[in-house]
Amino acid sequence: MNSTALLTDHYELTMLQGALASGAAHRRSVFEVFARRLPDGRRYGVAAGVGRLLDALEEFRFDAAVCDFLHESGVVDAPTRDWLAGYRFSGDVHGYAEGECYFPGSPLLIVESTFAEAVLLETLVLSVLNHDSAIASAASRMTSAATGRPCLEMGSRRTHEEAAVAAARAAYLCGFAASSNLEARRRFGVPTTGTSAHAFVLLHDSERQAFSVQVDSLGKGTTLLVDTYDVAEAVKVAVEVAGPGLGAVRLDSGDLLWMAHRVRKQLDELGAEQTKIVVTSDLDEYQIAALAAAPVDAYGVGTSLVTGSGAPTAGLVYKLVARGATTDADAPMVPVAKKSSEKATRGGRKYAFRRIGSDGVAQEELIGTGAAPEAVRADGRDLLMQYVDQGQVIARPTLAEIRERHEASRAELPPWSTQLSRGEPAIPTVYQS
Repeated sequence: MNSTALLTDHYELTMLQGALASGAAHRRSVFEVFARRLPDGRRYGVAAGVGRLLDALEEFRFDAAVCDFLHESGVVDAPTRDWLAGYRFSGDVHGYAEGECYFPGSPLLIVESTFAEAVLLETLVLSVLNHDSAIASAASRMTSAATGRPCLEMGSRRTHEEAAVAAARAAYLCGFAASSNLEARRRFGVPTTGTSAHAFVLLHDSERQAFSVQVDSLGKGTTLLVDTYDVAEAVKVAVEVAGPGLGAVRLDSGDLLWMAHRVRKQLDELGAEQTKIVVTSDLDEYQIAALAAAPVDAYGVGTSLVTGSGAPTAGLVYKLVARGATTDADAPMVPVAKKSSEKATRGGRKYAFRRIGSDGVAQEELIGTGAAPEAVRADGRDLLMQYVDQGQVIARPTLAEIRERHEASRAELPPWSTQLSRGEPAIPTVYQS
């Protein structure tokens, strides 16, 4: 992987230069990632992207070429260039487990190091977590609306090529069964799937010929696209070519609710009772929910998913919440906070617990500073885990573990948390004094 050091904003380096000159750069500091609010109408968010961030953190280095570029272009002075040449993050990182649901004020990530080391990570942290958490949050709503029917991610052609890979990973973490993106499979192990597009049908002299070629190539368990011309005729030909063991047919246009019922009836009449119906065509969570009564077996989702379904960013911020009273390593930590009316922050290094009722349902997100009181620990689930210890990555959950975490986290929320109507966060955030 190439250096990720310049995936950042100019002002992070000018702050570094000034802080190095004053000596404040070496004060111990605590930065916190959180969302002031959820996107309009959302009941919860989903933490995602930490695994990708850890990969990027390990490659956050300023090599000679980068240092020379920054100095020669006037971004930093010579002392700052020299300091950057030896940059290695040596601090600690705690955060919510990927797949965990979160709420306004939840400290999703806590970065503890010197100011100089930690301030440089702001843009990298936010660009990864904002994107992946937005996609994961949308994906969670979609898999919830699908009520157990598989969802397939197929949005690569609707976003930046690298965003497509990240989106496939984030969607898989929140229950999507597979992706169309092969780089996501190579890089992260996300399962992939795919058969053919309308171009494949149009290439051949007849629909029958196209179906025959596909079945010969991929087997009878393949999925045939049946809405290039006439759907009813295509379904008839598909079963004639593949037999009643045809894996699935795909519908990509028209009134999907009506068409799914019509196609299901036709398949059953042709003896293809086990042939599944896959629907695509610019689906989102609302359309998926509207198809709940239809005989649909799987959903293919593209544009809406990879753009966050109306919320392309999670709205996360990266704020300094505590710093050393002096540059001494043992100096006491001083809480710091913004006081501006619309963007006020809460100072101090946070703890985070989720209070769970006797019925197993989440009741509150408990957030405070300092050590968590025993009363909080007694009836709450600790939400923070350590990812990095003194610069070394010590935890990197697998995709399977993250999928399980999300399923469990979403399942413990109140029943109304998965409603698609506008509403308040599923549980309140309570700040402990």
